Amino acid sequence: MLRIAVPNKGSLSTPATDMLREAGYRQRRDTRELVLTDVDNDVEFFFLRPRDVAVYVGSGTVDVGITGRDLLLDSGADAVEHLALGFARSTFRFAAPAGTVTDVAQIAGRRVASSYTTLVATHLAEHGVQAEAIVHLDGAVESSVQLGVADVIADVVETGTTLRAAGLEVFGDPILRSEAVLIRRRGEGVPAGLEVVTRRLQGVITAREYVLLDYDIPIDLVDAAVAVTPGFESPTVSPLHNGQSAAVRSMVRRSETNQVMDALYDVGARGILVTSILASRL
Repeated sequence: MLRIAVPNKGSLSTPATDMLREAGYRQRRDTRELVLTDVDNDVEFFFLRPRDVAVYVGSGTVDVGITGRDLLLDSGADAVEHLALGFARSTFRFAAPAGTVTDVAQIAGRRVASSYTTLVATHLAEHGVQAEAIVHLDGAVESSVQLGVADVIADVVETGTTLRAAGLEVFGDPILRSEAVLIRRRGEGVPAGLEVVTRRLQGVITAREYVLLDYDIPIDLVDAAVAVTPGFESPTVSPLHNGQSAAVRSMVRRSETNQVMDALYDVGARGILVTSILASRL
């Protein structure tokens, strides 16, 4: 039975559990349930603190787990990324009081505050920079400079509004672009059952990223229309009963749906319909 670690965030519905549910796996009905056996799919789920998932996978206690790329790298666990899952995206950046630090090299001899000290230490070592200290904080990292604990911070940056309010500005390239990932133990063979889990999750990712688009187009305009919707591999083109038009079905990226529909209409397509994909195997 495949053992999967899932982040326990005290809620029955999280991005990780929602994805697993869409992939056909049973999920818990009570937040106090920390172990769940899905007999039909030969899988056992363990609901753990997000920061502990990589540790358990790296030790071999569980076979695979879902966690953030940031938490994986910060843990130092003997685990590797197996599949990017496409949600919980974030960007880690350095920030300092405006005008005081403009380059990573200038961090040398300064104090850096972060909740991800291992990640920061590794990044600085890769750039040959020696900080005076890397200070671990569990929260409110942006306040550490004003409170005199640090000179520079390394934190998740979304819009930068919180940083600007604290008188800070980002500098240098991103330390890391993170997202939720499926991980497994380093150096081990693929655990039995992982290939099925991987295919199912990839199917969910595809279903979320793409839609099916159907439309009718005069036969002499098919080539022009297909150029707009080349599909995942190739669109399906079927002749209509009138012999003058064709019905085309193609997968298009969900984020580009309306632009593609506009382009098809300009080409001459009509009866343009969009359908969500619930599951897929490609």
